[in-house]
Amino acid sequence: MNIIVTPDGWLAAGDIRVRCALGPAGVALDKREGDGATPIGAFAIRRALYRPDRLTAPQTRLPVAPITQADGWCDAPDDPQYNRPVVLPYPASAERMWRDDHLYDVCVILGHNDDPPKPGAGSAIFFHLAHDDYRATEGCIAVARADMLRLLKTLGPEDVMEIKAEA
Repeated sequence: MNIIVTPDGWLAAGDIRVRCALGPAGVALDKREGDGATPIGAFAIRRALYRPDRLTAPQTRLPVAPITQADGWCDAPDDPQYNRPVVLPYPASAERMWRDDHLYDVCVILGHNDDPPKPGAGSAIFFHLAHDDYRATEGCIAVARADMLRLLKTLGPEDVMEIKAEA
């Protein structure tokens, strides 16, 4: 199944249609590290992560793993582990996956710039939980927790997230 994301902030998967948050710069075909854009394209859905202190493993056909306090994601373009999971503390810049807010309580890893990663072409593009007010992400796709849990029940490793250039 394809999940379709449109630049006007909607996500559709089969008969499910929900609001989503995107990056403040909108969508971009030429994604660059730190540009605030959500990349245009079709991306494999790799696996799901969750905070075990905040919820149980979500129901899904995707591979699922708990996030730990040592989990990070390298966002330093000049580092060999760029756009890869790392163990914190890490000597280069890395995003902390165990967040104080609830955005990564459930986080789906997308196959953006990962096979292999191209330095500077964008890192940590995830499908995660939105703020209550759906404010912009840093370039990810975000939905409400209830919507994420409902969508995950339908997703498997063969599925793709397609971010469109036009609504």
